[in-house]
Amino acid sequence: MFRHSQLESVKASIAHPAHAALPLHARIQRAVRQLIVDGALGPGKPLPASRALASSLGVSRDTVEAAYARLHAEGFIERRVGSGSFVAPMPEFTPGRRLSRRDALLRSQAPKLSLRGEAMFRSGGVREMLLPRPFAHGVPDTRFFPLPLWDRLERQLRKEVGAQALLHGDPQGAEPLRRAIADYVNLERGARATAERVLVLTSSQQALSLCAQVLLDPGDRIVVEDPAYYGARKAFDAAGLECLPVRVDRQGLLVERIAAEPRKARAVFLTPSHQFPTGATLALDRRLALIEWAARQQAWIIEDDYDSEFHYAGKPTACVQGLDPHDRTIYIGTFTKSLFPGLRIGYAVLPPQLVEPMTVARTLMDGHTASMAQLTLARFMEGGHFGAHVRLMRGVYAERLDLLARLVGRHLAGLVEARIPGGGLQMPCVLAPGLSERAAIEAARGAGIALLGLSALHAAGDGEAGFLMGFAAYTPQEIEAAVRRLAAALRAAARS
Repeated sequence: MFRHSQLESVKASIAHPAHAALPLHARIQRAVRQLIVDGALGPGKPLPASRALASSLGVSRDTVEAAYARLHAEGFIERRVGSGSFVAPMPEFTPGRRLSRRDALLRSQAPKLSLRGEAMFRSGGVREMLLPRPFAHGVPDTRFFPLPLWDRLERQLRKEVGAQALLHGDPQGAEPLRRAIADYVNLERGARATAERVLVLTSSQQALSLCAQVLLDPGDRIVVEDPAYYGARKAFDAAGLECLPVRVDRQGLLVERIAAEPRKARAVFLTPSHQFPTGATLALDRRLALIEWAARQQAWIIEDDYDSEFHYAGKPTACVQGLDPHDRTIYIGTFTKSLFPGLRIGYAVLPPQLVEPMTVARTLMDGHTASMAQLTLARFMEGGHFGAHVRLMRGVYAERLDLLARLVGRHLAGLVEARIPGGGLQMPCVLAPGLSERAAIEAARGAGIALLGLSALHAAGDGEAGFLMGFAAYTPQEIEAAVRRLAAALRAAARS
């Protein structure tokens, strides 16, 4: 029989709210198993008869029998006809054995990771807010998204494709979506794409990781903009690459410094249409010079066109990939910013010689992107709804950027200088001399406001003190209220 304390332990475990969703026999099984694992019931110890335990717990005998049957199937107990149930011997594990000091120390230490695993863990990963607060950057406004239309298109597709959508999908991506993406980037971004060159992925971050692991070896050098998108640098660091930072000015990456760099790079990563975080656009002469450098060096250009849909003045410059006659450019795009983050669809337009290697490598990561989401997005794009939504949101975001710039000038004068971008979903702001970036971000956090610091985006962490203010996801009323709270918080921080 159980001792009183053991019986009470089983009762407490059964009644615990965390186990409420489990069937009663499974709760009893888990509770008894835990007593065995903890060493409270040693090998050979008899268990109470099922009738007796059922009576003590106030359950049916069948319930206890079901729990014992599962424990027996798992190898925790033995059942002997005419004798009862007993804890099974477990020679490779001695329940209740006290850990030696050495064993206890080893258990308390951090796990031994691979060099790549250690780099990934140290980076902190790329985390997004589940419920973004003003002024979280890079977040679109999902309240305008035509969900009823999307739902109707998805229902139509379910009727048409039926159970086919439940099977494995093409690892390169659904052909209708690849065709729609190619048509879109050719028309809107001046790309040179075909459906055969498009690889559908879950995100631009996955595309960066693929490029780092498939195209480059640990120790290889890659040129990275300075400042740069933090997710790219983390992906390259995790792959063991040596990042060579090259400064950015008002015309984008200083391409002439790449050619002058004595440490030859095998790739360059850049955001030429709307540089993150400065908002600069790479000048045409620099684009052409970069293409020629890559051709001479047989290097790769990794072009991240993360939010080019949202430009607010004039026509956007054609993408680098469309200007590259040598097929050395990988063009990366995403629907996270243009539609909604939960869609989890990005893509890469690849040089023909990379399509098969990158597709095969992708199968080792996650196999394929969900078929129904791909097919629905393809139908959404084919019907002209994607273009219409982007045009609508471009106007909405332009008004919000204009409002944010005016409010910052009115309420944060003397504290920050706004640098109004020509596109994108966030506005860089530089702090006045003498103000601490860390103090400003902490003060904003205390006021319920999320800011991304600028200095940490520089390779040496020595850039101008300031922050990014995302404006796309917030209504005019939310923007004004948040700017007022931020102004109060920053003025209080400046006085302290």
